[in-house]
Amino acid sequence: MKRNGNKPLGIRLIESTKKSSLSFKTYQVIVLVVTFFAYTSYHANRKTTSIVKQALDPQSLGVGPNLLGQQNTTPKSFRDGWFPFNGPDGTAMLGDLDVAFLFVYAIGMYISGHAGDRMDLRVFLTAGMLVTGLFTALFGVGYWANIHSFYYYLIVQMFAGLFQSTGWPSVVAVVGNWFGKKKRGLIMGIWNAHTSVGNITGSLVSSILLKYGWGWSMVAPGILITFSGIIVFLLLPVHPESVGGNKDEDEVLSPGKEDEQVNEPLLRSDREEESAVGFIQAWRIPGVAPFALCLFFAKLVAYTFLYWLPYYISHTGMLTVRYLSC
Repeated sequence: MKRNGNKPLGIRLIESTKKSSLSFKTYQVIVLVVTFFAYTSYHANRKTTSIVKQALDPQSLGVGPNLLGQQNTTPKSFRDGWFPFNGPDGTAMLGDLDVAFLFVYAIGMYISGHAGDRMDLRVFLTAGMLVTGLFTALFGVGYWANIHSFYYYLIVQMFAGLFQSTGWPSVVAVVGNWFGKKKRGLIMGIWNAHTSVGNITGSLVSSILLKYGWGWSMVAPGILITFSGIIVFLLLPVHPESVGGNKDEDEVLSPGKEDEQVNEPLLRSDREEESAVGFIQAWRIPGVAPFALCLFFAKLVAYTFLYWLPYYISHTGMLTVRYLSC
């Protein structure tokens, strides 16, 4: 039996236009596309800070001659930096923003995982995206409001980190609802490109807008994720049951050995289990601990590059020029 009342508004409009229900494969494509762009917008927002550092801390701008020995033509407003980040402790303050963001993000992942198991994922993901966009934009508002309080930017970054944690648990759960184990390698391999696409998008958008004022480099990605959140609310079907689908249509059964079959999907639907998996139970699942340790070291390297590589390259280049000019 189809539950039209549970379908997202955009899906109902598409079906009414076509005068028939969409196929199961079509729903899967919608899920992949919508969740792909949803998490792309999360990473686009996350990347902005590393770009904006160039305008906040003058040490990363190469004040003085450039690599060709020519006088630096960077606008004076950029060369002066932004108080309090242009002081002797500016680099440490920028590091504190990153630490605060990632610390709250890590805690938020645990909270979001539990909350997502108990709420409508479409609403939960939409709310997380809208609030993430709000706090990303609020960081940029400091440019026009002439805010120079370090604690303002620290608090904004902490809230941004908290609500950014809603993204990964939600999109993974939704994709898991629609795809079984048989196709998870192929699907996750293609779909997980959203991380790189988001980082590239965030870098390009922030870099292009930086010359108009660093506030735009934060506000524009905030608007992008807000728009993406609206699309999620209108189009994302959380699980097949909400659109009258059947998981058997995707051949959820995945052969193990020749004489046995694995009858478990990638993730259980919240309609199949009343209680969510607890923290200790999750760690007892085979493979969780090794995967967590591998991801820990991978993320350690990735976020070092994500947040500090632009600063390191520009700062090292500046020191090299000064050394050679001596």
